[in-house]
Amino acid sequence: MKFSKRLILIFIVLVSCVGCDQATKSIVVSNLPELKTFSYLGDTLRLQLTDNRGAFLSLGSSLPDVLRHSIFTVGICLLLIGALTFALFSKAGTFSVVLAVSLFFAGGVGNLIDRILHGGSVVDFLNVGVGSLRTGIFNIADVAIMGGTVVLFFLALRKQKENH
Repeated sequence: MKFSKRLILIFIVLVSCVGCDQATKSIVVSNLPELKTFSYLGDTLRLQLTDNRGAFLSLGSSLPDVLRHSIFTVGICLLLIGALTFALFSKAGTFSVVLAVSLFFAGGVGNLIDRILHGGSVVDFLNVGVGSLRTGIFNIADVAIMGGTVVLFFLALRKQKENH
């Protein structure tokens, strides 16, 4: 994939994901009271405003502030620079790979913006499930990160299958 096409794809994914993520977080922060849960679609979807000081499922939220900042702000920033560099310059840069890495990058940027603006916390508000089988509370940026990760996983499986 040509560099210019990669750049355009990354830009479109970044603006779309970060815009949607930040807009939904802004709406939720302005309209959802903390500690109150709203249930929709037969309790399949719940909206609940949460301040997440950790990572996935609040992992690392109890770490000391300096260590948490080092990992979740500085470390993530370095990881995102690496992902962007890979998406722009990798020889494996097919459309699917660049799209997947762009989703991962955009989701990371969305959550990094939160950490910078909200003193190290990320705004989470979505929870889905049936009965007691539920996800953790997440946001649109997390959906982009997981989407990119799942696409990369399946691309790796396909490549492994082709090599055997």
